[in-house]
Amino acid sequence: MGKHSRPGPPNQPSRAVPRVDADDSLAAYEKRRRPPLDVWRRHRPLHGGGGHVRPDDARALEEWNGFAYAPAGTAANLEQAQRWVNEQAPGGEPAA
Repeated sequence: MGKHSRPGPPNQPSRAVPRVDADDSLAAYEKRRRPPLDVWRRHRPLHGGGGHVRPDDARALEEWNGFAYAPAGTAANLEQAQRWVNEQAPGGEPAA
């Protein structure tokens, strides 16, 4: 293996970034508008710390708006926050 080669089989494309369609003139622009790692919704503890610590504490809900994560509300606990994250992604696709 070379010094700068990526891990994994050499015959498969990297899964770290979404592919860009060469026929689409706006593909590069749309790629920049995608959220990091395709996470459209996320939750964060209101009082800091790890997301798994103190599951009964409130969580801040954030949604990707095309440029950055914007506040979308709050959840009373970790279970409700995870349910909100997994509901629906923008465009009617199930969130992963």
